[in-house]
Amino acid sequence: MQTTARTLRYQPLDLARWVIWGSTALLMAALPVFFTQGFAITLMSQMGVAIIFTLSYNMLLGQSGMLSFGHAVYSGLGAYFAVHTLNLASKGQLWMPVPLLPLVGGLAGAVFGVLFGYVTTKRAGTTFAMITLGIGELVFSCSLMFPDFFGGEGGVTTNRVFGKPFLGITFGPAVQVYYLIAFWCLVSMALMYAWSHTPLGRMANAVRDNPERAEFVGYDTQKVRWYTLIISSFFAGIAGALGVINFEIVTAENVSAVRSGGVLLAAFIGGVGFFFGPIIGACVFVYFVVALSDHTKAWLLYLGMFFMLMVMFAPGGIASLIMMQVQLIARKRFGRIWRQYLAAGASGLLVLAAVILTVEMTYKVSVDSSGGTLMKLFGVEFDAAAAGPWAVAIGLWIVGGWLFNAARKRVAHTYGEIQAEFLQGRP
Repeated sequence: MQTTARTLRYQPLDLARWVIWGSTALLMAALPVFFTQGFAITLMSQMGVAIIFTLSYNMLLGQSGMLSFGHAVYSGLGAYFAVHTLNLASKGQLWMPVPLLPLVGGLAGAVFGVLFGYVTTKRAGTTFAMITLGIGELVFSCSLMFPDFFGGEGGVTTNRVFGKPFLGITFGPAVQVYYLIAFWCLVSMALMYAWSHTPLGRMANAVRDNPERAEFVGYDTQKVRWYTLIISSFFAGIAGALGVINFEIVTAENVSAVRSGGVLLAAFIGGVGFFFGPIIGACVFVYFVVALSDHTKAWLLYLGMFFMLMVMFAPGGIASLIMMQVQLIARKRFGRIWRQYLAAGASGLLVLAAVILTVEMTYKVSVDSSGGTLMKLFGVEFDAAAAGPWAVAIGLWIVGGWLFNAARKRVAHTYGEIQAEFLQGRP
């Protein structure tokens, strides 16, 4: 008779993972302490919602290789069901505390993910993208055709403050809403990261990289895409419900192609190949839409230019640039290139100043000249129609462009030498 001895093995804790997630939680909790202004709180709340929405989109694009042009459908419909639920709860017709409202949006998004996803995931690639675009337009048209549910052009409004306060929490102050969004953002990030390490998440990567081989080993690629879309729609619905709590209104814009295009831009800017890439992209995108739009009316032009530059010169997104530097630091090569980076950054600021000066003066002269051509930029007041400012802009273009081109070549040369050393196996 044979007996098998059971041995207990010590599984060491992944300390780095605990440090990263713990630091993220502490950062979210501490931000309102240092940024107490109402605008900052609102900006951070919108960033939290955008992070969930962008990460849910990246489950399709980055994890599964599904380019969707209609992801706003799931967040928008989740928002509509959440706002109606909140209105019923405020009238006393339904029990639903505000902190649990994101679950309503998530479930609604998942239900429509089941319905629409069964159709869209029948095909992959460009066909999938076109079908999602068609469904997005279909839902947007319905938002204007059925005003009883969608509220027409004015949308559906609500009030997040109702009932008796619980431990002094009413969700009236913006900071309380921020902490609610931060909580759901942290939980959603953790769950989506955990999903990426599940068998379904790994199979989604396999379907993205080689669907033919995945089918050959016995997996139904359509079901993998469908299940992934359902889970992605659930988190998109959570983001939509959190947007309801934050803004207290839902309009047809929530299901529009503009919203779907925005999340696509955010994902690409941050980097779809890394989990933390969409987090960075969401924060950058919200900054352009909210903060930069308060300073210039040409913010959309800056966003388009920034996106174009990222796609042309850093297709891996901001996250890829960060990971490149992490590799240099880990292998003790960053000390050889930081001076070249500094020179490129300084000359790049001159080019950026030339871009801003040219764009703002052009906008003032061609679009906003009804009140005169006097304007103030960088703390200096000047006439946008005068020759002097344009001469300064041309000078910045010439000097900054020449310096940046020279610095860029030095960076490329040094980085190429370092990569050659890596290929040769040097420590």
